[in-house]
Amino acid sequence: MAATEKPAPLWADWPVLLIWAGFALMSTVGTGLKPEYIGSTGALIVLGVLFAVMLTAVFRVVHHAECLAEIFGEPFGTLILTLAVIGIEVALITAVMLTGDNTPTLARDTMFSVLMIVMNGLVGLSLLLGGLKHRLQIFNLSGANAYLVVLLPVAITSLVLPSVTTSAPGGGLSSLQTVFQIVISIALYGVFLLYQTVQNPMVFQQPLIDGEAPPAHFGHKMYPRSAGFHVAGLLLTLIPMVLMSKKLAVYVDFGIAQVGAPVALGGFIVAIMILTPEGLAALDAARNNQLQRAVNICLGSALATIGLTVPAVLLAAWFVDLPIELGLSPVGIVTLVLTLAISIVTFVGTRTNALQGVVHLAVFLAYVFLIFDGDF
Repeated sequence: MAATEKPAPLWADWPVLLIWAGFALMSTVGTGLKPEYIGSTGALIVLGVLFAVMLTAVFRVVHHAECLAEIFGEPFGTLILTLAVIGIEVALITAVMLTGDNTPTLARDTMFSVLMIVMNGLVGLSLLLGGLKHRLQIFNLSGANAYLVVLLPVAITSLVLPSVTTSAPGGGLSSLQTVFQIVISIALYGVFLLYQTVQNPMVFQQPLIDGEAPPAHFGHKMYPRSAGFHVAGLLLTLIPMVLMSKKLAVYVDFGIAQVGAPVALGGFIVAIMILTPEGLAALDAARNNQLQRAVNICLGSALATIGLTVPAVLLAAWFVDLPIELGLSPVGIVTLVLTLAISIVTFVGTRTNALQGVVHLAVFLAYVFLIFDGDF
């Protein structure tokens, strides 16, 4: 590292102190700030402050994950980032499930929102911005296909199959279905990780045009410290976020009930907070003509959401004996199938353009409008 290339100063980790201070404050005086005590306006203010604090912390989690990405390279860098974000997602979903009124569809709504935001919103914006700046962009077809071939069966068995089976009421899962879904999700994701990290990591790296030098960094230039420092920073930020999740869940529940918003909006709000920093990383990669990294982030998040979040949430609900419904409504099934079909068409070749991005964004906007139309 050259003398002028210095890592960020230690004070840049102030969000770690902020999230710990927020957790300490809510733990000591949180009882007096319950929504029923402070009213609708006060509860919405507290919700906004908590959301801002946790979002700031999420950005710091992503920073440490991206520094580890610089140290370890692809595909390990994107994998670290994805697993860190999925850890936050599982914590938030579980906390909201265990807090306030029982909402059996909350986990489903959040995971479905993550899929729609990632595979339509982020993929669409990445292809649009990258296409407008670079026209045609290239990626590794084998890498994208590896994500999709695992995502298809896990998404269908998790979110569609419970809607058409009769062994459990509504979109729920029977005990046998629950065991099957946990085992098959973990098994498929485990095999995928083996393929990604050991057997064929090269297919998840940006393909180079003849004579082109490999990129020296991902998007913004970073000068990381040691791996141990960033692992510690990651954990010190994630731990209070997990602990704060239950506090945030109380106000999310209350806020949605007060404004009379659709229940599915709760999952959408949680998904937006989780995915904002990761989404910015994907868009930055696309603008820098590193489409493979954007693909790794987007499709990796979608696959990890189904492959890891589904079994984690099912296990949590099983242990605390909470009902959970994963089966989508007919409108949700149509939207999911349309998304998967368009994704297959988008990644059937090795080049993408802005038109494909517009198509994905159109499906995303349809999803958002359908939320407020009460169809999910």
